[in-house]
This record gives sequence, structure tokens and C-alpha cells, in this order.
Amino acid sequence: MNKAKLVENMAKITKLPKSTCKEALEAFIDSVRGALKQSKQVVITGFGTFMVMNRKSRVGVNPATGKKMQIPAKKVPKFRPGKALKTLVG
Repeated sequence: MNKAKLVENMAKITKLPKSTCKEALEAFIDSVRGALKQSKQVVITGFGTFMVMNRKSRVGVNPATGKKMQIPAKKVPKFRPGKALKTLVG
């Protein structure tokens, strides 16, 4: 499901205009982005947790040349599904 279909589905469920649902979805995404930019967690009970993880530096291999190279440490976004979501899918 892409963003447009998600907005359409939200409008169908809530019986609100698509424009309102699109604004709400954009606000949610911006809020999550803002929190992650500040390295804060966003916890939605029953759904999951958005967080920032620190990935350690490591040695990798360039597939084109076969040479070993150092991959620097960096922060990456992560989503951990909640128990209710895991149960629903599994």
C-alpha cells in the first residue's frame, strides 16, 4: 500500500475528506521525523516504537573490486512492532 492508497483508506474508514486525511498523515510523519531527528522514541501502544539506533563501524567488502573497506558508524531509524501488531500479523 502506498501513501495515496493509505490516505484513501483512512478517508473511507473515518468518513473524512481525503485532504483532511492527507494533512493528518503528513502531520504524523513530520512529528515522527522531528522526534527521530532529536533521537527521541515515538511509542504508539499496540502498534510499535520508532527509534534511532547507533550502528557501529564495521569492515565491509566492495562487491565491484573485492577490496575491504571501513564502513563508518552512523545513526539509523528503526521500527520495532508492538505485541498486538506481531500477534495480528503472525
